[in-house]
Amino acid sequence: MARTMPAVDIVFVGFGFTGAIIARELKDSPLRILGLERGQPRDTVPDFQGPAMHDELAMAVRHGLMQDTARETVTVRNRPDQTALPMRQLGSFLPGTDLGGAGVHWNGQTFRFQASDFRLRSHHEERYGRGFVPEELSIRDWGVTYDELEPSYTRFDRLIGTCGHAGNVRGEIRPGGNIHEAPRSEDYPNPATEPSYLGAIFAKAAMELGCQPFQVPSANLTRAYTNPEGVEMKPCMVCGYCERFGCEHFAKSSPQTTLLPRLREQRNFELRTGAHVTRVDLTPDRRRARGVTYIDAATGEEVTQPAEIVVLSSFAYNNVRLMLLSGIGTAYDPATRQGNVGRNYCYQTMSSVTLFYDDDVHLNQFMGAGALGTMVDEYAGDNFDHAGLDFIGGAYIGAFTTGARPIEFHPVPPGTPRWGAAWKAATARHYNHTGAITCHGMSNARASNHVDLDPTYRDAYGQPLARITFDFPENDLRMSAYVTERATEIARRMGARRILANPRTAPWSVVPYQTTHNTGGAIMGADPRETAVNRYGQSWDVPNVFVTGSALFPQNASYNPTGTVGALAYWTADAIRDRYLRAPGAMVQR
Repeated sequence: MARTMPAVDIVFVGFGFTGAIIARELKDSPLRILGLERGQPRDTVPDFQGPAMHDELAMAVRHGLMQDTARETVTVRNRPDQTALPMRQLGSFLPGTDLGGAGVHWNGQTFRFQASDFRLRSHHEERYGRGFVPEELSIRDWGVTYDELEPSYTRFDRLIGTCGHAGNVRGEIRPGGNIHEAPRSEDYPNPATEPSYLGAIFAKAAMELGCQPFQVPSANLTRAYTNPEGVEMKPCMVCGYCERFGCEHFAKSSPQTTLLPRLREQRNFELRTGAHVTRVDLTPDRRRARGVTYIDAATGEEVTQPAEIVVLSSFAYNNVRLMLLSGIGTAYDPATRQGNVGRNYCYQTMSSVTLFYDDDVHLNQFMGAGALGTMVDEYAGDNFDHAGLDFIGGAYIGAFTTGARPIEFHPVPPGTPRWGAAWKAATARHYNHTGAITCHGMSNARASNHVDLDPTYRDAYGQPLARITFDFPENDLRMSAYVTERATEIARRMGARRILANPRTAPWSVVPYQTTHNTGGAIMGADPRETAVNRYGQSWDVPNVFVTGSALFPQNASYNPTGTVGALAYWTADAIRDRYLRAPGAMVQR
């Protein structure tokens, strides 16, 4: 028999950025707040300190901060008529584990989505006419607008101390920033990064082609900063150990460096680690959540945790899986296109151009940071005219210097032997003289791409794994070819001895890393038949259940999702505090 814990008012399932934001926004409420994290506690000291944290083999190659696929993984396939197989080793994406989740090992690239991204279908039909959007795509509007989210974006920027140069402040266009961005209410809290050498070469070439380069908005701090919570952060040392690593210098924004110090002092908050939630417990009529059940990692005991409100705040597809395991909503069926949980799974459409320089060009990319990059936005989203083109969407194009760590970074030109003395010589020759341009493209939803429960494979607790069915739509492949050619035009002006274009091709594979930007599955919107949650992240079917994170995205934009994830967390926190607590129940009528 499960052990029953004393009831709380609100319980969070997974505790990273989104759970921390909402819990902190409820600090002045009388609520009893509980955060459940399946992993272990982690903090900057001692867990992220060098030299252990700079162990590239342990952290980057063997995924020391990531989900253990021996205990829980996903199954993957490209089409519904295929048999999905388990991802036995992380590759294409790297979900985090333990306290802070993916907010510990992210790069820190902090973008806002374009205003048109939130009205994607409406925007394209208004600009180009009905029928312009390719029939294969199931894109939709979000149900919330950029203008509504802008104050929440600003709050997230202040929380993490985003560094950048604004290109549009209240409609005033400012050179040096992103002139294509949606209007901001204020500038970034901290100044932008300085360009790397590769970034400077890229910027010069891009300007020659009429583009307006700018520095990537960064959560790698450029100066000492104290956020609105009173938490102090330090300037980045440009050590090259951001992505896949925790930051030892208190210089990369994470839950540990922005919110957790204050949450530990918060009287109405409790954090419980080693608590693997297996289901949301519902009333017999399945219209209300009574709490959650979890496995205590220390004892193996099943524990029931009663709660008045349940917030699913774990990694994107884990939120979807828990809804499906718990019977919240109706599972999506791609054959009939019915159901509201699991639909519109999206990813990120990545491509690149590699530049091989002569021996006298020393790029020194080992001095890097996760968000140290220079980019142009002329080809992102709908920033360019798509009339006459056979696709929608686009990509930002940038040159990043994130840290050329020796195990992972060994670029060699085509034709080089894959091992032996010749490979070693080529690696030594090209290590400090090779760079890349990245195309970070949209991922548009289509009917066959979805998340459901695997009928065969189970996790260590005997529960069905999440099954991801995904491949790149033809629209996105055509988009990738177009933007990669634009990146190649910039590369031709950057003075490299040789360039190699790498457009995205199908099928999607889980073997090489691409991004950790999994989105969709519990999408937000205005139609309860086709969306899992309303505009506030509240379940249509079980109104005291809320969902956070990129699972809410109806499709993925050209930009890294964390800034939008943070903004939506503040948006949901406001709705819970100012509306739901005053009148519990559905905040949007079906």
